[in-house]
Amino acid sequence: MPRLVPRKVPPHAEQALKEAGVHPVLARLAAARGLTTKAELSTELNALLPFTGLRHVNEAARLLADAIREDKRIVIVADYDADGATACAVGMRALKAFGAQVDYLVPNRFEMGYGLTPEIVEMAARLKRPDLLITVDNGIAAVEGVEAARRLGLEVLITDHHLPGSELPRAAAIVNPNQPQCGFPSKALAGVGVMFYLMVALRAELRARGAFARRPEPHLGRFLDLVALGTVADVVKLDHNNRILVHQGLARIRAGEAQPGVLALFKASGRDPRRASSYDLGFCLGPRLNAAGRLADMSLGIECLITDDGSRALTIAEELDRLNRERRDIEADMHETALERLEGLDVDNRYSLALYDPSWHQGVIGILASRLKDRFHRPAIAFAPGPSGELKGSGRSIAGLHLRDALDRVAKGQPGLILRFGGHAAAAGLTVPAKAFDAFREAFEAVARELLTSADLEQVVETDGPLEPRYMDLELARLLAQSVWGQGFPEPLFDDCFVVESQRVVGERHLKLTLTKEGARFDAMLFFHPEGLPSRIRAAYRLEINEFNGQERLQLTIRHWEPV
Repeated sequence: MPRLVPRKVPPHAEQALKEAGVHPVLARLAAARGLTTKAELSTELNALLPFTGLRHVNEAARLLADAIREDKRIVIVADYDADGATACAVGMRALKAFGAQVDYLVPNRFEMGYGLTPEIVEMAARLKRPDLLITVDNGIAAVEGVEAARRLGLEVLITDHHLPGSELPRAAAIVNPNQPQCGFPSKALAGVGVMFYLMVALRAELRARGAFARRPEPHLGRFLDLVALGTVADVVKLDHNNRILVHQGLARIRAGEAQPGVLALFKASGRDPRRASSYDLGFCLGPRLNAAGRLADMSLGIECLITDDGSRALTIAEELDRLNRERRDIEADMHETALERLEGLDVDNRYSLALYDPSWHQGVIGILASRLKDRFHRPAIAFAPGPSGELKGSGRSIAGLHLRDALDRVAKGQPGLILRFGGHAAAAGLTVPAKAFDAFREAFEAVARELLTSADLEQVVETDGPLEPRYMDLELARLLAQSVWGQGFPEPLFDDCFVVESQRVVGERHLKLTLTKEGARFDAMLFFHPEGLPSRIRAAYRLEINEFNGQERLQLTIRHWEPV
């Protein structure tokens, strides 16, 4: 059972935020998440970091402006996840609005592999006949792919956010906040965020050239719903800059100003866009968009996001919903197999998990690794057969182990054990020879033991401590629901002791509760736990709004509990 630990709240920061007029509870939450001033809570667009801080962004903007002026053919090489799809959609929509001749190509993950490979360059040249290739959410490691493009006389503009390797591609320009010597303060931009910033820089360049003297200037803010979706779905850290992007995107969705494809995904998910939240983007829309890349072809997802035909968008969104249901069934079978394989393994005495099964689906191993990481609180990598007899792996990590750096240590310690790898701290992908799986598993375990302590493996759930009954109301629940929460800026989780006044099973799997604290009575839900609770509990819970028959009621949704 996880150990509940209240977050530390710096008293001076909390007091300063209160004195600045921030709601007392929100001041405590913000201070516990490292904020010290009210300005850090600003969600206005004018608080965004300027694009000029991105290394080579001006050169990239000039390259694109020249291509538009010369009517060159531009092809976006996309990635097959939600971040790549939304980045491609932002590029397609913005470049068309600027008058560019632009198309896109997305590799099939099962046939072509990841990123700008020589094979993708050859396919793009054959099918699209481009003059300029733009990568989105990939390319920083495409040394061979860029060389292949150069041999064909093609220019390459790389936009990416992944960590670079020891050698950078010889592209015409690279825009990536994580490349060497880039002083952009927000290293957490998602791929779609990088592309959005490049489009802002391009607009400034075109404006300086007088391109909008006789025609309206495109409004890039209308693409912020796509930026918000890709940012949340890619689970990047929601630093201040990313929170602004997500807040602004959610505001447009709630106002009914989203792209037809985004609205269609809300409808297919059974969610109300007027109440759009980070949860909707990360757990409802994102998985449906990702399902295209996992089981079929991400072109389906991109088409959903770039069409202006609402009817067509809904048809595609319904197909994405079907694929997502299929993905869930595959995932459930894989998860069951993984747990069976772990039965004979002393998980408590291991610092990592690496599993392989020949029946596993390459497009779903990342989700499986995430589930195993969450359940056992260990860095986990799941492998499936690749198209060339190699094993494709996808990993997820816990705090304390930077997964890409750990794989780099394995690769340098045993050359040839890993054929290819890439990623970041929390997630990474890799390819290993089929015969090297056992050797990799033990090498990864050895590195995990070097980098982690036994304390790192103890599952700790951070909470925001107790909440005074006078604040446990719909007003605070609405305030929290309108705020942006996510990776690196976790959703509030309060921690209190309650008396269980009543409890009953609903829907065969859930407990509906009435809890009391200091004379106040609260409705509560504990999902997927039909067993009864003791009369007194300590519960970690979220304040949420339960809407039924047009009426809103406060509900405590319990995430963890322990007897008192």
